[in-house]
Amino acid sequence: MKMGDRTLTHTFDLKDGRLVVAHILVAFIALLIGGVAGLLQTMVKSGTIQLPYGIGYYELLTAHGVLMAIVFTTYFIIGFLYSGISYTLGGKLLPIVHRMGWAGFGFMTAGTALGVAMVLTGKASVLYTFYAPLKASPYFYIGLAMLVVGSWISGWGIFYQYKYWKRTHPDKLSPLFAFMSVVTFLMWQIATIGVAAEVLIQLIPWSFGWVETINVMLSRTLFWYFGHPLVYFWLMPAYMCWYVIIPKIIGGKIYSDALARLSFILLLLFSIPVGFHHQLMEPGISSFWKYLQVVLTFMVVVPSLMTAFSLFATFELQGRALGAKGLFGWVKMLPWKDVRFFAPFMGMLIFIPAGAGGLINASNQMNAVVHNTLWVTGHFHLTVATSVALTFFGITYWLIPAVTGRVLTARMNKLGIIQTIIWCVGMFFMSGAMHLVGLFGAPRRTAFTTYEGNADAATWMPYYVFMAIGGTVLFLGVLLMVYNFFALLRAPKGETEYPIGVAMESAEATPAYLDRWRIWITVSILLILFAYSIPLMDMIVNPAPGSKGFVTW
Repeated sequence: MKMGDRTLTHTFDLKDGRLVVAHILVAFIALLIGGVAGLLQTMVKSGTIQLPYGIGYYELLTAHGVLMAIVFTTYFIIGFLYSGISYTLGGKLLPIVHRMGWAGFGFMTAGTALGVAMVLTGKASVLYTFYAPLKASPYFYIGLAMLVVGSWISGWGIFYQYKYWKRTHPDKLSPLFAFMSVVTFLMWQIATIGVAAEVLIQLIPWSFGWVETINVMLSRTLFWYFGHPLVYFWLMPAYMCWYVIIPKIIGGKIYSDALARLSFILLLLFSIPVGFHHQLMEPGISSFWKYLQVVLTFMVVVPSLMTAFSLFATFELQGRALGAKGLFGWVKMLPWKDVRFFAPFMGMLIFIPAGAGGLINASNQMNAVVHNTLWVTGHFHLTVATSVALTFFGITYWLIPAVTGRVLTARMNKLGIIQTIIWCVGMFFMSGAMHLVGLFGAPRRTAFTTYEGNADAATWMPYYVFMAIGGTVLFLGVLLMVYNFFALLRAPKGETEYPIGVAMESAEATPAYLDRWRIWITVSILLILFAYSIPLMDMIVNPAPGSKGFVTW
């Protein structure tokens, strides 16, 4: 049977499953090592412990950020997306796509090993933003470049499989999961051009000593051209789960295929030309360009609200179909004891305050209050470390059984519920304390210090203790999640459905123009050129005095 003729079944190609599991395995190894680093840094910041053996605080901070925010997320996302395109675009990866997936995995893993080795040996304590003029070993930057290039290769595999499916199904609308996968990697491929340019053109020659100084403003601008879309690279796969997977798990249907596609198109358009809202305090960027990108930032609220409407419409309609009465009777009908729903739902719920915090960070006047305080760190921990992480954890409980031919047992489901509750409790203490003490002015990116007995700093210490308590609880959650992952690999053999939802019959038909990529790629490029070309040109033609590198550890 030709790939193009295969319909969706409840089985998964086990050869493709090994590629998926390899990515998820590396993701959870990164989660474990990053979790150890995170626990230790909260202990140090609260004054609870002193690090032995010459281990540096900023070494831990860098390891935690790189492993959690870049390695864990990227590997998990690629594994998840490859599973979905295998299942929805023919039931099996094309041989060339399978090879591209493994090639991308190999390139990423070699780069990750090199970069993490530089961090753990104290040669790259530059944090996950690797801001110049702090200078790491050139091999740290080479590792980052390899990680990015490997992810590009994996993305090209997704594009190739999608293009083949479209060619063999010329009159059909592409599966929603596959469409979302392509949008996600289109955004990633465009966004990572910035960080690739920073690393290859600026940081590697500078770190090798081939050039003496670096244009700091340009390097930070190139980073944040990538750094904010990175947030949506984390979120879009979570949205994919919420839109496509969760309706199937609860026994309902997708509220609107067209709305889901439009929301992802809007995320593609408005997630990239907004990096200046991370640079509102930078003096070298004119207020006009900052204002423009803040306006574009607030446009991202639209697809987020569309997503919230679609999800809760799905929940309510399914609840009422099951006999729910009253305004909120449908809430009781949701499968709260199913970790595949419960963990992602808690991620959705926590994304409400997380999104509100993002609006504060992107507002010029309010950002001036919270800039470079622990408020910002607390915000990141609500978005990526809670909304995204909990959704990824929820995905794991059905993804691993589905791609390995196993089943989720009642015991594993219960452990998953416990792990989700532990995570939420730990994050309540840690992120809550970060938000509050940030409003009092406590800075981020600093180790334990009393600022020579300063009275204001003394008032921050109880919050640091709560951060350490929350960090400890979260580390228990990391340990339990890693245990659950390996237990799923040894679960009883059986058949687990890959839960892909379908749209409601009453939904409006999806317009064909949403599937026309040339339109949206062109609009995206024009928006980026409009938002970045003039300020970038000014930074290059009229650069500020360059800076030599500094190693402060």
